[in-house]
Amino acid sequence: MSDQAHLNGAYYGPSIPPPSRKTRSYNRPGRGGGGCNPFSWCFSCLCGCIFNLICQIIITILVLLGIAVLVFWLIFRPNAPKFHVTDATLTEFTLSPNNNTLYYNLAVNMTFRNPNKRIGIYYDKIEANAEYHDKRFSTRELERFYLGHKKEKNVGTVFSGEQVISLGNNDRSKYESERNEGFYNIDLKLKLRMRLKVGWAKPKFKPRFECDLRVPMTSNGRVSSTSGFQRTKCDFDW
Repeated sequence: MSDQAHLNGAYYGPSIPPPSRKTRSYNRPGRGGGGCNPFSWCFSCLCGCIFNLICQIIITILVLLGIAVLVFWLIFRPNAPKFHVTDATLTEFTLSPNNNTLYYNLAVNMTFRNPNKRIGIYYDKIEANAEYHDKRFSTRELERFYLGHKKEKNVGTVFSGEQVISLGNNDRSKYESERNEGFYNIDLKLKLRMRLKVGWAKPKFKPRFECDLRVPMTSNGRVSSTSGFQRTKCDFDW
C-alpha cells in the first residue's frame, strides 16, 4: 500500500544544474567571438573619418566652381550667338516621279551675329545641310572666320545638283501640295565647331542649329507667290 501511495504522488526529477563558468563566458562582453574588437572599432572610425574628409573636399570643390561660374558670368555676361537666314530662293526643285531623284538649286543668305561685349567667336568649321522632309539632299562647307565683339557677318551659299531621296506616299503628296502653292518647306541645319575668345582662354564648343525655312519658287527672276521669303531665326537643334 505504501508503494501505491508512492506511485500516486508527484515526482520531481533531479534539479537542473546551473550553467558552468565555461559556458557563461561566451556571453560576457569582451571575451570570445561576441565581444568588441578594438582593432575593428579603430578601422571603422578611420573609414568614417576618410569618408567625411572626401565629402568635405567634394563640397568645397563644388562651391568654388559655383563661385567661379558666377564671377565669370558677372564679368563677361555671355550670350549665345545669333543666326538668321535673311534670304532664300529656289530656281529649281523638281522631284522625278520615276526614280525619286530631286533636282535642286537653292540659294541661301545667312547672318551670323555675336551679341557679346567681351567674348569673340572663332568659327573653325561650318557645315550646312539642306533637308527635305528629314531627308538630306545636299551639304556645303562654309568659310571659316572670326567674329569680334558685337559684330555680324553675312554668309551666302548655293546648294545645287541632284540627289536620290526616298519619300513615302504622304511626303510625295505634300510635295505636290507645296509645288501648287509655290512654297517648299526646307530645313537648313548647321553643325558648328567654335572657339570662344575669353581673355587667354579659348574653350571649344560643337553646337547645332536648325532653320525651318519656307522657300518660294522663283521663275525668270519672279517669285511664284505674292509673298516672298520671310527672315527666319535659327534655333538650337537639340
